[in-house]
Amino acid sequence: MEETLDKNEISEEVEKLIEEAENSDVELAGETDALAEALEKEKAAQDKYLRLFAEFENYRTRSAKEQLEIISTANGKLLAKLSEVKDNFDRAFAEENKTGDLAAFEKGMKLIQEQFSKILTEFGLETIDPAGEVFDPNLHEALMNQPSDTIPEGSVVQVFQKGYKIKNKLLKTAKVIVSSGKQ
Repeated sequence: MEETLDKNEISEEVEKLIEEAENSDVELAGETDALAEALEKEKAAQDKYLRLFAEFENYRTRSAKEQLEIISTANGKLLAKLSEVKDNFDRAFAEENKTGDLAAFEKGMKLIQEQFSKILTEFGLETIDPAGEVFDPNLHEALMNQPSDTIPEGSVVQVFQKGYKIKNKLLKTAKVIVSSGKQ
């Protein structure tokens, strides 16, 4: 009977091993499926990333083109207005308009200057005229110091050349003489 028991035990062991092998195949199959699913998700995520990246690049390129178009359109409007000023200068200096009347010529030049100033202001140009103000190295360029009994030290005595800015962006500093105080 001992042999039979051994055979039964062996059979049971074999059945256990077969069952374990089958279970491990199921587990491996499950892991393989999970791995395949994870790889598929990773591939889909990478594809989505590449599409988003390409879409962003297209957006950036399109935005840059639109920006250049806006700038050229704005420049076109400004140039159209400035061409009117040029036409007025051309008329003022035309041969048929040359007379000895300096007062009339001066009046015409003042009208052209006003037209020119109005156009520049319309397009956002702001004048920096710091006469009497405290010297600011961010807006002014000091050409020299000059003693002054009336203007406090560190203030602008005289403006050689006005400065300009557009929408709070400095285009050109004002060139000034700064007071060094009483002598």
